[in-house]
Amino acid sequence: MKDVDDLIESAAELADRGLPKGEIADELNVSRETASWLVERSDVSSRPSEPAAERPHDVHVDWSSVGRDSARLHYVSAAMADLLSSRGDGVDLTIGIEKAGTPLATAIARELDTDLGTYTPRKHQWEEGDIEELGGSFSRNFADIRDRECYVVDDTITSGTTMRETVDAVREEGGTPMACVVLVDKRGVEELADVPVYSLLQILRVGNGE
Repeated sequence: MKDVDDLIESAAELADRGLPKGEIADELNVSRETASWLVERSDVSSRPSEPAAERPHDVHVDWSSVGRDSARLHYVSAAMADLLSSRGDGVDLTIGIEKAGTPLATAIARELDTDLGTYTPRKHQWEEGDIEELGGSFSRNFADIRDRECYVVDDTITSGTTMRETVDAVREEGGTPMACVVLVDKRGVEELADVPVYSLLQILRVGNGE
């Protein structure tokens, strides 16, 4: 089991590899604010422990035991596909949000017999400042989106910002998002931008964690 010190060490290693804080957040399945806090703590290891109130309120999700095994990934993705199966008869495209959403989307696309697309969110470029100034992109190596109904897949929802961004980007490309699905929802949302959201697991924080 990882503790905060392990996360700080992981954040430091990722920062040393040149990853921006937004991509570090994606790798560790935490918010951008939490990623910034972890990176900052790695630079001041001699500082005494902070009161809990000064720490970010977030939950780290480690699903690497699924991600590193193709059979487990298949079974989990099949369950996610089952959540989507009742949403739209004409859906022929599944879009995975880079990075972690893509292997899940690939397995789901096979389960539901759809084409596959991928989206790289703007947070992968984010370091500091206004994220709205950055832009995401769809990969041209995968299926086209225009005039197609689709599903959107990611591993976790932390704030909902990335999923909402992807839904908006699909619409801007001329596609119609019919449903979203994630492995873990840390926010407990039922819909984003008028699109239903499904999850295998929801996390509910009880109390302030002190």
